[in-house]
Amino acid sequence: MIGESIFFEIAAILCLATLLAIVGQKLRQPLIIMFLATGILAGPSVLGIVQSYDQIELLAQIGIALLLFIVGLKLDLQLIRTTGPVALATGFGQIVFTSAIGLLIAVGLGMTLISAAYIAVALTFSSTIIIVKLLSDKKEIDSLHGQIAIGFLIVQDIAAILALVGLTSLGSTLAAQDSVLLTFLSIAAKGLGLLIVVGLLMKFALTPLTQRLAGVPELLVLFAISWAILLATASELLGFGKEVGAFLAGISLASTGYRDAIGARLTSLRDFLLLFFFIDLGARLEWSTVGTQLQASALFSVFVLLGNPLIVLIIMGAMGYRRRTSFLAGLTVAQISEFSLIVAALGYSLGHITAETRGLITLVGVVTIFASTYMILYSGPIYNLLSGALKLFERRHPFREEEQCCLEEGVTVDVIQVGLGNYGSSLAEHILRRNKTLIGVDFDPAALTRWRARGISVLYGDIADPEIHERLPLHQARWVVSTVRSLELNLGLIGLLRTWGYKDKIAVTASSEEDAVRLEEAGSHVVFRPFIDAAEQAADALTHAIDVLPETVDWPIAFHEVRVLSGSVFAGRRLRNISLRSDTGVSILAVSRAGGVHYDPRPDFRIYPGDRLILMGPPDELRTAETLLNQIQSDEAEDHPKPFKIDEISVDSMPSCIGTTLAESSFRQRHGVTVIGIRRGEEKITSPTPTEIIQPDDHLIVIGSSNAIEALKRKLT
Repeated sequence: MIGESIFFEIAAILCLATLLAIVGQKLRQPLIIMFLATGILAGPSVLGIVQSYDQIELLAQIGIALLLFIVGLKLDLQLIRTTGPVALATGFGQIVFTSAIGLLIAVGLGMTLISAAYIAVALTFSSTIIIVKLLSDKKEIDSLHGQIAIGFLIVQDIAAILALVGLTSLGSTLAAQDSVLLTFLSIAAKGLGLLIVVGLLMKFALTPLTQRLAGVPELLVLFAISWAILLATASELLGFGKEVGAFLAGISLASTGYRDAIGARLTSLRDFLLLFFFIDLGARLEWSTVGTQLQASALFSVFVLLGNPLIVLIIMGAMGYRRRTSFLAGLTVAQISEFSLIVAALGYSLGHITAETRGLITLVGVVTIFASTYMILYSGPIYNLLSGALKLFERRHPFREEEQCCLEEGVTVDVIQVGLGNYGSSLAEHILRRNKTLIGVDFDPAALTRWRARGISVLYGDIADPEIHERLPLHQARWVVSTVRSLELNLGLIGLLRTWGYKDKIAVTASSEEDAVRLEEAGSHVVFRPFIDAAEQAADALTHAIDVLPETVDWPIAFHEVRVLSGSVFAGRRLRNISLRSDTGVSILAVSRAGGVHYDPRPDFRIYPGDRLILMGPPDELRTAETLLNQIQSDEAEDHPKPFKIDEISVDSMPSCIGTTLAESSFRQRHGVTVIGIRRGEEKITSPTPTEIIQPDDHLIVIGSSNAIEALKRKLT
């Protein structure tokens, strides 16, 4: 006992929780585990710090009410609709099979039917909070398996609320030995009345009230908390339990448009108050009873860790999903949740289960949350290890993800682009504007739907998937481009491409200059630096505007700034060849390039991509001039520059060169090509010096424009 003051008691508990949370962060464990450990250490079994159980229980109850309030506030039924039947089928299927098998196991261990039922229900719920956090950390929240997982976790949350309704209402009324019919009629009447009142308030009061309070965010949050506690109290008075009322309060505010603002401000408060729920649970854990439950807890833990993912694998596999998607989604249900612990605590308070059963459920929660965290964090290596065996759970034709890139053999793909987010979509737009063939790869179903609606070939895929190359036409692609800004993923992609035998060009994206250097060293031919490039362009635009834009004058004429796109038909042309003034009546006053400004450029001045032009002319014609300047040229344009080409030339067809040096042969001056290497028997001479003497049977490696190479070959033949 550290003192008579509860303030010192709470301070000691918080300090202990902070220390254990730091340890948990190092172990990459969720805070729930460390909070339970705090309760165990602070409880009577170890340090004996916790004495004020009533005060801690009050804070715990408020925390549970806030948890349910935020769950209702963020309940996204649209996500269930977008993930389609798989969320409902997997959610309900996993609940039915897990509860049924769990009930059989518990009865087989000799438990009473009511205890077995509580354990079966507890085993079905998985932690939405933990899963969302882990998937967000792994950048998989928008992936197909992430969206499916969140969808069936929402189904589980709804089932958990219904279970709480049944436990609190039926448990109290049946305890009074009322008839079953009267009990259900009473519950239905009370529930319908509560829903009608809340519905009327949602329609006529809550929306205008939150709009008035939204001007003061602190007041809006205070109202939200008050509303949650008020409805929780009303629900408890009606016999439904405070949890149901808090959940309903969240749903009622979810339609106001302020749910994200309220939820963001309440999340930290929720986590702080939930700390006391888990501390209270851990402190009340009786180790004398837990010791007798070790064998049963081990059996149930193995069932949750292996059985729950197996159930999801079977259901999703039967629905036509690939084994990798099914496996990654299945791992998210390999633990029981905070709802399970709430159900256990509620059952104990109602007298339905004993302390031993509550301790058993808590112990299973600790083991499964601890183990499943590492299973999700290292899901990739685990899948690679089990990939062969998991074929059993995949249909011969997994039609849900069977989209292939159907291209005729011999057709060249200019770009296979991985990543269609904000940056990736912009890059893809510019590539398509240049009439290049593009295949997109992303794991966000919404992004794939948008691009497919435009007729663009895209398919679901994850660059961390070692099997994705089976569905990609890598042998037909000139470039593989990744717009994902993860160093680890891009390094892995470069390694996988080499393993798959891809020999063409690779471009990846870096977040920093240090990452760019590592990616170049790993073999990337081009490294995008979106932040650096955007900052440079922004600085150019700013200095250009400061130095060049003239002051506004009272005259029927206007000024406009235009940036020349790299695909413009006028890029590389001289001003005299741009009929801007004759076509639109607009003149070019100045050109900004690389931080310098060229005022009143002459007719011989050449325009390049990235140049910023100041245009002057009638206001109505300035937009027309901009459109004209940034017309995109096609590959068939006569003045379109031909790419460089590398070829091999035998000196036997050039006897006059034998015995001379490269400098004396004057390849560059005579033929417009450069010698970059010599193949001399088995020897390869790279970067030969000008004094290198050409010998009989040499083969020269030359580089130049396609036209120059073809002209040289025609001359030699």
